[in-house]
This record gives sequence, C-alpha cells and structure tokens, in this order.
Amino acid sequence: MEQLIPVVNKLQDVFGAIGQSPIDLPQIVTIGSQSSGKSSVLENVVGKGFLPRGTGIVTRRPLVLQLYNTSNHSVPASPGSISSSLRSPGLDDVEEETNPAEEEADENSNLNMHTPPESKPKRKSKVAADASPVVLPGDEWGEFLHLPGEKFYSFDEIRDEIVRETDRSTGRNKGISNKSINLKIYSPRVLNLTLVDLPGITKVSVGDQPVDIEDQIREMCLHYISNPNAIILAVTAGNTDLANSDALKMARSVDPEGNRTIGVLTKLDLMDPGTDASDMLNNRVIPLRRGYVGVINRGQRDISQKRSIREGLKKEMEFFKNHPAYRSLSHRCGTSTLSKMLNSILMHHIRDCLPEIKNRITGMMADIQQELDALGTPTGDISRATLGGSLLSLLSKFAASFGNAVDGKGSSADGVEMNELYGGARISYIFNEIFGRSLMTIDPFDGLSDDDIRTAICNANGPRPSLFVPEISFDLLVRRQISRLEQPGLQCIDLVYDELQRMSSQCEPTELQRFPDLRDRMCDCVSSLLRRCVSPTQMMISNLIKVELAYINTSHPDFIGGSRAVAQLMEKMSNEGNEASRPPPTPHMGEKADPSTPVGGDNDDSYHTSSERDHQNHNEKGGLMSFIFGGKKDTRQSMGGLGSPSTMVKLPQVPDTMRNNEMPTDRERIETEIIKSLIESYFNIVRKNFLDMVPKTIMYFLVNHSKDSIQNELVSELYKENEIADLLRETDDVAQRRRTCSEMRGLLGRALEIVNEVRDFNTFK
Repeated sequence: MEQLIPVVNKLQDVFGAIGQSPIDLPQIVTIGSQSSGKSSVLENVVGKGFLPRGTGIVTRRPLVLQLYNTSNHSVPASPGSISSSLRSPGLDDVEEETNPAEEEADENSNLNMHTPPESKPKRKSKVAADASPVVLPGDEWGEFLHLPGEKFYSFDEIRDEIVRETDRSTGRNKGISNKSINLKIYSPRVLNLTLVDLPGITKVSVGDQPVDIEDQIREMCLHYISNPNAIILAVTAGNTDLANSDALKMARSVDPEGNRTIGVLTKLDLMDPGTDASDMLNNRVIPLRRGYVGVINRGQRDISQKRSIREGLKKEMEFFKNHPAYRSLSHRCGTSTLSKMLNSILMHHIRDCLPEIKNRITGMMADIQQELDALGTPTGDISRATLGGSLLSLLSKFAASFGNAVDGKGSSADGVEMNELYGGARISYIFNEIFGRSLMTIDPFDGLSDDDIRTAICNANGPRPSLFVPEISFDLLVRRQISRLEQPGLQCIDLVYDELQRMSSQCEPTELQRFPDLRDRMCDCVSSLLRRCVSPTQMMISNLIKVELAYINTSHPDFIGGSRAVAQLMEKMSNEGNEASRPPPTPHMGEKADPSTPVGGDNDDSYHTSSERDHQNHNEKGGLMSFIFGGKKDTRQSMGGLGSPSTMVKLPQVPDTMRNNEMPTDRERIETEIIKSLIESYFNIVRKNFLDMVPKTIMYFLVNHSKDSIQNELVSELYKENEIADLLRETDDVAQRRRTCSEMRGLLGRALEIVNEVRDFNTFK
C-alpha cells in the first residue's frame, strides 16, 4: 500500500512528459478563498516555506506538488517501529533539541541549487537513532518538471523559480493561467502525497486583472475537482462562518454527498475568546463523510521574524495540547493528523482507481502501436527494390479495399459502417430512394395543360378538321414528356460519381498518410479514371432517351391503344350520363299532376316538328359521332334582307398569336381526354423502362468499370522506376510523428510497468 502514491507520482511524470493527461489520476486538490491559508497548509505539510507570498492573489497557476519520502534511503526503520513513510512532517524536529542559531545557519547555507551543501555533524537527539532518520541538509531538495536534471537544495530558490515560471506564462499583471507547474520535493520529513494548489477564490478584480477573474478561477477549480478521482481539500478560515465557505460550496457542486471532500479549518488561534470550532471539528455544522481537521499556520509576524515552519509546528502542537476545547480532539487537530489522513485516504483511493488506470493505459498502448504500424519503417533505410514492392502493395491494398467497399465486403477504419450506410449500399440508396422515388413523382402531364393539348390537336389537323383524332399530336406531345426524363438520369450519374469519390477517400490505407505525394497522385489518378467513365455513362443515358424518342411503339403490349382509350372514355361518359339522366322521383298516389304539363310528360318542345327536334339534338350531342359522320348544315337561311340595300362587311384584323376559344366544345373535350389517356399510358411504359435501365447503365459503365480498372490504372500511372523514390518520400512531420509515437509508446510502456508493479491492489479492502 505504501508504494501506491509513488506509483501515481511516476504516472504523472509519464503523462507530463507526453504533454497530455488522458487519464484522471488520483490526487488531492486544494481549494479555498483568497488568503484562507491554502498555501500555508501545504507548507506545513512539506515542512518548508517555499511558496510565493504577498498581498492579493499570489498563486496564479496550478502547482502540482509531489512529495516523496526519502527516509528509506537514509536510516531504515527498526522492526516494530512506525514505518518511516508514515512519519508526520516535523515530528522528529519536535522531539529534537535544536539551537535556533544552528537552524538559521542551516537554512542560510542552502543557497546552491545545483550541488548539495556539505554534510554537517549530526545533532544529538533525545530519540533513539533507529526511531527517526537523521536529516542532513542535502537530504531535502526539489525538482521542476520544466527543468529536468536540476536539483534545488534551497527552498528560497524554489520559491523564486515558481515566481519566474508564473510570470513567464501569465505576466506580472496578476493574471492567471491553467497551465500547471509540476514540482517534486524529496524529504524524509514528508509523507508520500500528491497535492494541487490552485489560485484562491476571489470576488473582485484588482489592478490589471481581467474583469472576469472570478469566473476564470472558478472554471479552473471546477476543472480539477470535477475529476472523479480527485480528493478535495476544502480550506476555510475557522474564524468565519462555515455556511459562507466558498470552498465547501464549490466542493458540494461536484461532490454533493461529500464522499471525497475533506474540510480543513485554519486560523483557529485567531477566533474570538470564548469561541471555538469544536462543533465544526465534530462534523455537526455541515457534515462531511471524511470530516474536518483543524490546523494553525504561521502568522504574518512569524513570517516577518523568520520563524521556521518547524517552530510553527511546535507551536501548533502546544496550542492544541493546552487548549481545553481541542485537547480531546487530538485526532482531528494538527498538521501531522492532516498529513496522515491524506496519506491514508489517497492510498485507498489510488487502490480503487488502479484497475481503470491500467485498462486506459493498455488501450492507449494499442492505439499508439496501431499508429506506429501505419507509419512503418523510414523509407530512407529501405532499398529501391523494396520500395517498389511497398508501392505495389499499397496500390493493391487500395484497389482491393475499393472493390470490397463497392461489393459490400469492406469496412472503414473508423467503423462508420456500424452507424450508417457505407460503400455500395449508399449507391443502392441513390438508385432506389433518391432516383427511383423522384422519378415516380413525375406527373406525365407536368408542364402540359389541356389547352396545350387542344392546340396541338388543332395544329395537327391543318386547314381542315380530320375525321379522327390525329396521331401526330400524340406523337409530338409524348416525345416532349419523355425527353423530361433525361435530366434526372444525368443527375443520378453525378450523385454516383460523387459517392465513388467519397468512397475512394475512405478506402485509403492508413499508410498513405506517410506519403502525401503518393496520396495526391493516387487521388488524381482515381478522379481521372472516374471522369473518363462518366462520359460514356452520360452518353448511354442520353441514348436511352433517344432510343425511346426514335420510335414510339404504339404496339407495345402494355400500351392502352386508341380503341381501348375510346372505349374507356365512352364508358366513363355513359356512366356520367346515366347519373345525370336519372328520372325524378314519381309523385305519390293521390297527388295531382301539374296541369301545365302535357299528358305525355313532354314540355313545350313537344310541339316542335320532328325534324327540328332531331336537328337540335344532333347539334347538342356533338362528340365523336358528329366528328365521324359530320353535322347537317341548316339550310334555313334568313331571307329577311333580300329586299334591303346591300352593305359592306369589314373583317377584323388577323391577330399575331392565335389561340383556341376559351370554352372547348364537346368534341374537343373528348379528343383531349383520348390524347391524355394515350400519353399517360405510354409515359408510364417509358418511365418503367428508364427506371430499370439507368441503374444498370451506371453500374456497367461507371461503377463496375472503375472497380475493375482501378488497379491497372494505378499501376500504369504510378509504378515508374524513376518516380518511386519521390512518391514514397516522407515529410518531416511524418518523421517527427513517428519519433513522437515511439517515445509515447515507450512512456506508456513504462507507465504500464509502473502499474504492474502493484499486483495486489484488488486484495485490500
């Protein structure tokens, strides 16, 4: 269990070297209001003053602090004694008899940050040597991740480096940045911990700070504490109302149950006389599952007088030991108690998170290895013959992938075929759902009105009316409607062409990313092949329409024909006439008939002569029969003007554009209906043939031809001895990417080894 925290620290180093943190590692995140004592708490845990101090916002970048206990490398703990890694910070100093002058001399001597100061004679201690490690001045140092290989033995130099690194990123205008500073501190006085110090929560911007400084700090804090593997250390001043704590409010927003929140109460020595924080420490005010710990930090006077943190820890211990309210709460008071609690909680938390961490690292290793396999071996180390074989292999792989995608046997690299249609299925969708449905929605009479049909019939009759409906009018009109089918067929070719282009880009082997010149040439070659296949396909679609227009086959078995068209029309008119000529309901018995009605039931027209009645009925009937047999001319002419003097009749001017009368005659209506029946029947026959032939034509001339010819086309165009080296030349970014992936694979392998060192993390309960 003691090695779990160093395991996570090593993982943080690994991911820090990668430059990203894809895994939420367990760590302790410190949040609190500005000047609540967060930084002082961390300094007490470390036992050294190393954090920047001042007025206003001082911590302006996240500080990832990794503490390593080095007592195992100095004097091992004796059997039965407390483990050296569980020693509380400053415990050995509390029990030692030290001279303040010597301490000051020790601290002033630690000025060289590259080489440790010379070892000094060991001081005598009241505690046995086997119970506490001997701490030499060179046994404590710090290391920054951005300065690898440099050791800082002076904690004043560590503070200055933190200030310099902060100003380098954020400037001197009190701005903040979410880019972290990683610091390792090695000391026998610390416990193995990983802590993150964040900027204090503030309300109002000061000086040159941005207006939204509060929102920026809040977003940064939420980013860190939203990590489900983070332990939240909510720092609140004990001399303020706990209900007004910004830290607890923010922690509750991401941890409403308080399962991973620890409350820290500072400044307990500054509370008003007669008041204490015993209720808060006993978890009675705002309950947290992990409770609260009270600590006392050095005051500004102590800092001004340069009192060491070790003296502050002694003072803290004496305060809690002598205070009547806190004497019985020793398990909830003191920096030593806080450090042990954090160490224990973090170890158990890491134990629970390690299985998931291992799975994530394994998955990342597989992805990096796959990318490395795609990047392959540098082409500069390969012979010309091998390069030629590699080029042929790439071309064959692409052609096979393209053919499989068309036939429905392939799969995309990103697995898109599991979520949507892919490859040849998309072409089928174009044929059936887009082209087929659109063609079926075309009305045979789109753009063709009844007046247009009447005009065409009249034009076909010429100077004299014909006895039958002229066939030339049907021929002209049906050709006009059939020609409208050509454009949808050509548009279908364009859709399939675009889909083949899209499919070719999806079928590119991942190895092509290494060779941009080869990829560009392959794309040009495929596009050229597809364009060449489009021209004969378009010509064939146009020829299909021309073939239909070349011969109007009125003998087609599915064509309705003239006789059936007339018969259907007559049947329709007969049904309509029967409905119109139904006799009115007969009067009931006892009702008197209208005396004005003749006995025979006829009206006044019954008094007309028979010839007049026949002539009137014949003229009213009109229709097809009158068209066939002709109408009788009325021989009765007005003779009233024979005796009158003659007058000149002047004809009106002939209009430039002549149209039929607005109201069609019965004959014209019948002829129009016959032509419409014939056009609809023949148009449906041609549309059915076109729906069947267009997909076949596109598949033969465009899809199948490109699929069968693509490999030969690529080899003939690209496989040339004098161009192979140029085509397979890698770019600088590909080589850099290979090096980066190789380093990342090594780092992830190291991370996996680190995790595998802990083989019993599932056994601790």
